[in-house]
Amino acid sequence: MKKKLNVSVLGVGALLLLSACGRSDVTSHSTGLWGRLILMFGKAIQGLSFGGSVGLGIIIFTILIRAVMIPLYNRQIKSSRELQELQPELRRLQSEYPGRENHEALAYAQQALYKEHGVNPYASFVPLLIQFPILMALYGALTRVPELREGTFLWVDLGQKDPYFILPILAAAFTFLSTWLTNKAAKDRSAMLLVMNIMLPIFIFWFGTRISSGVALYWAVSNAFQVVQILVFNNPFKIIEERNRLEAEEKERKAKIRRAKKKAHKHK
Repeated sequence: MKKKLNVSVLGVGALLLLSACGRSDVTSHSTGLWGRLILMFGKAIQGLSFGGSVGLGIIIFTILIRAVMIPLYNRQIKSSRELQELQPELRRLQSEYPGRENHEALAYAQQALYKEHGVNPYASFVPLLIQFPILMALYGALTRVPELREGTFLWVDLGQKDPYFILPILAAAFTFLSTWLTNKAAKDRSAMLLVMNIMLPIFIFWFGTRISSGVALYWAVSNAFQVVQILVFNNPFKIIEERNRLEAEEKERKAKIRRAKKKAHKHK
């Protein structure tokens, strides 16, 4: 549970980091590896701007980037789910080794538990660390490549704020939906996590009203893609259904054992 909370906090931290990135324009004359990566992303978006629609280019490029990162997402989810399954055992260890004086013993017991089940508690962070530079470069392209700030899409000027707040609302709504879906199948949901699930969309909306519409469009599309991604690869409704089925089978198995023992006892 703490890991899920930490992931959300990392997401907020990443957004704050993005807002603090350089503001100078990136052009073909820019030097440095980071500037060239941003320019490459910008050129790719321009190449996908069919009919001269930069907004369409942003949408297509965002979907392509998110699609490429699906394997990283699946690995992250797999690691998080494995760790989630160990939460009851981890809580048991915490009750067995309470207090600071047992901190080392608790850490040793936890590591032994992870090793026994083949779980790496930090594995889900690796895909996140790989994704951040990619998303930061995309953000940089949308904010620092002049050609991407001069386009229009539907009702918005991509270089200006959305005057009707529609894109920030969509970005926040899809953020809330994705976090809600992600945590719906969780066995344990702390109050802090529930608060974060509410605060993160609020932060996305607030930040979305203060940045260019191009970035808000990216966030809306990216978070919408994540909702679809969750429903396809980590559908909480299917997970709950499967868990209930397994629990029902386990109850039935135990009931059969009890009936068999009772029947055997009567025949004695």
